[in-house]
Amino acid sequence: MPGFNGAMLRLARQFRGFHQKELADRIGVDAAILSRAENGALQPSQAVIDSCAEALSVRTPFFEKNYHPSGIPLSFHPMWRKRQSVSQREVDRVLAGANIRAMHLRELMPSIIFEPELKIPQYEPGEYGRNCREIAKLVRRAWSIPAGPLVNLTDYVERAGIFVFHSDLEKIDVDGLTLRLAGLPPIVVLNGNLPADRMRFTLAHELAHLVMHSVPSPDMEKEANEFASGLLIPADDIRPYFKGRRIDLQLAARLKPEWRVSMAALLYAADELGYVGPGQKQLLWKRYSAMGYKSRGEPQELNFPVEPTTLNRRLIDAHINELGYSLDDLADLFALLPDDICTMYGIEKPRSGLRIVRWP
Repeated sequence: MPGFNGAMLRLARQFRGFHQKELADRIGVDAAILSRAENGALQPSQAVIDSCAEALSVRTPFFEKNYHPSGIPLSFHPMWRKRQSVSQREVDRVLAGANIRAMHLRELMPSIIFEPELKIPQYEPGEYGRNCREIAKLVRRAWSIPAGPLVNLTDYVERAGIFVFHSDLEKIDVDGLTLRLAGLPPIVVLNGNLPADRMRFTLAHELAHLVMHSVPSPDMEKEANEFASGLLIPADDIRPYFKGRRIDLQLAARLKPEWRVSMAALLYAADELGYVGPGQKQLLWKRYSAMGYKSRGEPQELNFPVEPTTLNRRLIDAHINELGYSLDDLADLFALLPDDICTMYGIEKPRSGLRIVRWP
């Protein structure tokens, strides 16, 4: 096969969640054949390529694409409660999905003019005494975010040219990750199965890495959490909500829908601002745990809607509405099946025989 790229075979396999041996057994070849093909040591036969394409639900040109997948990025973090439970297969699958989205951007971006409204500020924590909450305050100022609750973080992030994707990572204990590839805007992939408050905090955490961390550092995860807290719950803005009030679960529950953060985040903020005494702090968290909030999640009636993403869909719509692409055209371009395109970009599959000419 001219231009066969073994890395793309590995990418498709990981995207579908197969081990090498599982795929080899499915298509009836020795696993060593697939291993050598993926590592570029073997040109597989057309029959093997066709079998792989069928088993992995991709089109054979997928294996010809000149793309070199990224490994684990600087920012990749599993769920804080289950850090030890993420398997290599799960890591591979999440990274494969992120790389496929990056590949799509690389194929789509040259056709449009992309001029973000906002810039991503760059701050070195060491220059600010590693006070990441102060850096968060500077970002709010740079983006002209009004005082008080940050109503739609995703909107600001996308206006800064960052592509945000919600990915179905059911049964995969990963909060999110960020890819920064040469020649492309930053890509943030969030676990779409998270509650809205957790997704917002994860997005703020990922933004922290883009703002503060161009290279890894030992304290980068702690710094990113401090930035996220400072961005979503600025001390000066939240202080009046705590002053003169009893800090308890009821107060946190009342504030959660307005501030759009978890009850736990609000309790941490109250503690950091000195509104929770040592004895009270212990009782608060015992009560929080006893109510099952730590193990089963906070009350569902306090949940608020997930912030929608729009930038990736606008990019797809531009190709459909302005450049005349159909769903089948996009599937040909990406070498995937139309159902994958619909799932990844929230497109309703058209009725058979109809060409897509306009989207709402």
